[in-house]
Amino acid sequence: PPPLVSPTTTAGRLEDERGRFRDILCAVNDARGDAFLDRRPCADMLVRADGEPAGTGQPVHLGTARKKLRVATVSGLGADCFAGLVRPFETGLKHLQTLGYRTAEIPIRGLGSSTYNASIISDTLVSMNLEPDEQVVLIGYSKGIADVLEFLPMYPEMAGKVAAVISISGAVSGTLLAEGAPEFMLPVMKLFPNGQCYSADLGAVESLRRSVRLRWFATHTLPKSVQYYSVATYAERENISSFLHAGYDELSRIDPRNDGKMLYYDQIIPGSRLMAFVNSDHWAAAVPISHHNRLLETFIADKNPFPREVLLEAMVRHVEENLLDEPLLVTSDETRTAAR
Repeated sequence: PPPLVSPTTTAGRLEDERGRFRDILCAVNDARGDAFLDRRPCADMLVRADGEPAGTGQPVHLGTARKKLRVATVSGLGADCFAGLVRPFETGLKHLQTLGYRTAEIPIRGLGSSTYNASIISDTLVSMNLEPDEQVVLIGYSKGIADVLEFLPMYPEMAGKVAAVISISGAVSGTLLAEGAPEFMLPVMKLFPNGQCYSADLGAVESLRRSVRLRWFATHTLPKSVQYYSVATYAERENISSFLHAGYDELSRIDPRNDGKMLYYDQIIPGSRLMAFVNSDHWAAAVPISHHNRLLETFIADKNPFPREVLLEAMVRHVEENLLDEPLLVTSDETRTAAR
């Protein structure tokens, strides 16, 4: 990438756990993939980018949960506005419950700023009445990860309950597409049927701007007590839903490794453990649009089918394994090298 858009916040060394994650994902897919609508070979789910380490060869636990985890998801821009149509992770969370994991969807305001939503995350964790030995795994999708990251240093007492944070298709460093996006676009989202679209402070677009997110990282430090994980998404143009083509083409002027909304390196938490580069556009890995609305699937999200239940289980299994101190960690160079 040219210097003006170099991955400033993700430079340096990451824990490269792509090899082990591939082991886990493929084991979960072999065991359960046929049970879900969007079956796909394991090799088609991930981008095998240069430098991916080999798997560890260790057995993969596929039984019930081994740790008392509360898996809580934080969705992105306009999530409550679209709730009447589709909710990110909904089928995956139901699947996790069958495996003994407790789950929750944190009710952020889809039009609100990350600072506004940080307080909602804190209040929701308080209301969970967590047991003394229960640990929280926060999964931030799209703008949701910006909300999660702002929450951590702002509410240190509740952040102490969090064992791990996962970014998936996350706006960690924001997106260049938000730099020129007008704020007046937000109230239009209230027109979607059956949603509970709250205005909040209407700061969502501002929080997504890359310039804003980079300034935030320059003045804040993430707590070291939390394990951080990154799952970045990008795909070839033919695997990007048609509605996302304009964003894909715009970002491809900088780097074609994007998901239609974000460059791959802007999705990675600084100093995190890199789980995977997933072969998906910005929606497919998390939002089951094709399960709910055939019209939207045909004209807007035509590349939406993806084994989200398998992906979500593998992510949680990977984190659980690390929390049990079982994995063999491999260190890689910075993500720009890893993604080539």
